[in-house]
Amino acid sequence: MLQLTLNGSPLSLPEGSCLQDVVQQYMPKASVVIRNGFQTGENVPLHEGDSITAIEKGVMPPQDVLEHMMAARHTPQVHQRVKQACVGIAGLGGLGSNIAAMLARTGVGHLILVDFDTVEPSNLNRQNYFVSHLGMNKTDATAQLLHQINPFIQVETHTVRVDSSNAVTLFGGCDVVCEAFDNPNCKAELVSTLLSETDSVRIVAGSGMAGYGSSNDIVTRKRMSRLYVCGDGETAAANGVGLMAPRVSVCAGHQANMTLRLLLDIFEV
Repeated sequence: MLQLTLNGSPLSLPEGSCLQDVVQQYMPKASVVIRNGFQTGENVPLHEGDSITAIEKGVMPPQDVLEHMMAARHTPQVHQRVKQACVGIAGLGGLGSNIAAMLARTGVGHLILVDFDTVEPSNLNRQNYFVSHLGMNKTDATAQLLHQINPFIQVETHTVRVDSSNAVTLFGGCDVVCEAFDNPNCKAELVSTLLSETDSVRIVAGSGMAGYGSSNDIVTRKRMSRLYVCGDGETAAANGVGLMAPRVSVCAGHQANMTLRLLLDIFEV
């Protein structure tokens, strides 16, 4: 007999069983079938230890099935690693609000969100907010969005301004901290404090993503043993050079992806 899981529950099947035959038997209404993280419509032979998720398209499944499905869409073994991780996000503007959404979709189990500001109309051109969030604390608005994206993660919020006096208290227990401030001095203060006053916190910072230059100029660089910087390193907002969603989102993607790599113990860019 083959020992597998179907929607998170153990299942024993005869040798030679095939995917679509099993789905038709146990989940006849299913229209989305995922095997070991890969969605497929093929009737492939099943193997010992396979993980199968079968759901109806557009229908909210039970909580345990939904979590199993989200885990199944990740590379095998990745979900358990990131679910146990803690990531801090310092600043919830164009970078931080988008990083938070990406990490929530990735399944990071504990996110610490820190920002002192509220959502205003000028934020809507690039930050991960809606008109309905205007006037809300960015921490509360982001937490609300993340709950809609992934209700199974822990979201911790602090509506405060970060400086050298509270950075370690806020972020000292994190595996990785994403620096996402607008102000260069605040960036430098946070990075310097965490590098000098913690032994293991790794930092993924952003620098240079303004305007509408080539996305290919935005890269990830390892600056120090625990510091990574994403961006082009040059293009700052200035008169005639604004901050726009495409390049800001590309840089946020670099930061989120480097964070994932660090959580998986991949330290090279």
